[in-house]
Amino acid sequence: MAGESSEGPGRAREARRLRRRRLIEAFYSPDSYGLVVLLIFITYILSVSIRQSWAGSLVVFVQVATVSITLRASEAGLRVRRFTSVLLVLAAIGAVVNLFVSTRHLWMGLTSAIGAVLYIAASLSILRHLVRRRVVDVETVLGAIATYLMVGMAFAFIYRTMALSGGGNFFGTQGEGTFPQDLFFSFTTLTTTGYGNLVPASNPGQTFAVAEMLIGQLFLVTAVAKVINAWQPGQGRRGLRATDDAE
Repeated sequence: MAGESSEGPGRAREARRLRRRRLIEAFYSPDSYGLVVLLIFITYILSVSIRQSWAGSLVVFVQVATVSITLRASEAGLRVRRFTSVLLVLAAIGAVVNLFVSTRHLWMGLTSAIGAVLYIAASLSILRHLVRRRVVDVETVLGAIATYLMVGMAFAFIYRTMALSGGGNFFGTQGEGTFPQDLFFSFTTLTTTGYGNLVPASNPGQTFAVAEMLIGQLFLVTAVAKVINAWQPGQGRRGLRATDDAE
């Protein structure tokens, strides 16, 4: 009896260590959404902290890595991989050209448009993968968070594209803005924080801002909330099968 009572706490400690190890591994494994989340944060930090002219190219290269790992982790289909591979190559070429040409507005506008499409494709690939998974575990939670963050990044690239398209000052009296300002505006809009210091002067910027608010709120209160509520630490395929058998 004494051996059994001591064995219980030992198993619990071992289970906690295993969960911590899996969580840490998720942030450096190329097959995990944890690394995707980490790369998105790196993209954001690089975007707001480096002001040199080559910063935009560096951000694009990190984005290429982020989308590539996302497609691998989400087990994207062959058609999606082919489509995004073409865009990834074009984005990389645009980033390289941006380092050497003087017409940076044109090239960064093109790479921003490609970046928006890549983030949208990657987020849809994650959603497809999560819907098909039967297990709600840490990977599912990280995937939902990665999708939410990618939506914010995609809209930031959309705003940057519109600002560089030559259609006037995107933020009105604030000018066309910078990419850090686009990121700030995108995520405050996505979360409906709405500080009001940056506002699109006209359409289509205003329409996209409304769309981002609706997508952000609907995704947060439905998909993310449902995943987190359903998640139980330690749940995996065995736990799910045991539950199914019990039913």
